[in-house]
Amino acid sequence: MSRFGELGGKLNRGEVAINFVKRRKLWYLITAVMLVISLGGLLGKGLYMGVEFQGGAVFTTPPTTISVEEARTEAQESSGSDARVQRLGNDSLRITVTGLDSETSNKTREALAGKLGLETEQLDAELVGPSWGEQMTQKALTGMVIFLVLVTVYLSIAFEWRMALAALLALLHDLLITVGVYALVGFEVTPGTVVGVLTILGYSLYDTVVVFDKVNENTSRLGKDTRFTFAELANRGLNATVVRSVNTSIVALLPVAALLFIGAGLLGGGMLKDIALSLFVGLAAGTYSSIMIATPLVVDLKKTDAGAKAHDRRVLTKRAKAAKGQDVDQDDSEETGGATALSDDNPDDSLTDDADEAPAAAGAGGRTGRSQGRGRAAGRRR
Repeated sequence: MSRFGELGGKLNRGEVAINFVKRRKLWYLITAVMLVISLGGLLGKGLYMGVEFQGGAVFTTPPTTISVEEARTEAQESSGSDARVQRLGNDSLRITVTGLDSETSNKTREALAGKLGLETEQLDAELVGPSWGEQMTQKALTGMVIFLVLVTVYLSIAFEWRMALAALLALLHDLLITVGVYALVGFEVTPGTVVGVLTILGYSLYDTVVVFDKVNENTSRLGKDTRFTFAELANRGLNATVVRSVNTSIVALLPVAALLFIGAGLLGGGMLKDIALSLFVGLAAGTYSSIMIATPLVVDLKKTDAGAKAHDRRVLTKRAKAAKGQDVDQDDSEETGGATALSDDNPDDSLTDDADEAPAAAGAGGRTGRSQGRGRAAGRRR
């Protein structure tokens, strides 16, 4: 078994732990920085919408040795509009010019063919109107809204509303990061991009639900298992699934990367590259959010839950008694004079740096209490 596989087994059995929940403020800070950069790119540079959304013309040359830069310059001079050029797999060029109508498209075709040393008939031209892209965008947004509503209802029923809210916030994070990368790098937004973004929603949600299922299984023992606080139980659930999430993401990213870097390089640009590009960025963002954001958000949202507070008070009371050498009864009362375990001032909320410290302390406390109890009982018999 590989070291990574051994680590996964130990994480699943609770022998070691990575304190994701304890370090959630660090994850929040990293996330906030990424979101600010993404929003800055989106508001500052904006998205470069493809010809399907703006309208224009697409010209395709026969195989040629003309460079991409030369073709772009000639296209912009011929049309007076912005132009994008892609070299396809057969060494032909795909020249996209936005803002052209039927008349200006014909004039641009003739002028561009002359500057490139081609006959007008050799330069294929396709006129694209903006209505198709607008209709597709509207349908995509409608489908997204329906999807999010159904997801919220399902997660609220299957788990609870806090997990539903955390999952939606993680999805929003994935969308903003993906859109922000497109804005910052200047990638063209095409119908393929829209398809890829919609696919991201499903994958990101799947990964988050897998984590939440284990977290929900662990935290369902609140009030019964008084060895761990809610935050610790949630972190143990996250640790049990983190290797699975990483493995699933790697397996998903490898074929997407092959499509993006190998397939697009051999076949040129087009729908395949557009879908693969949005998928690659979104899958990476979704893996991060399902591990670093979703479960820590649930822990913070649970701060208002009376049941979780009562459970944590009971856990901390037992630990305090064990530390003082007092008897620890399984049915100890929930009274405590300190803050709850889910408060920011309580060190138990952050989990321990040693993976086994919390359970070991609980076990040691129980053994101490029992041994002292036996000692007092023996003294009374003497």
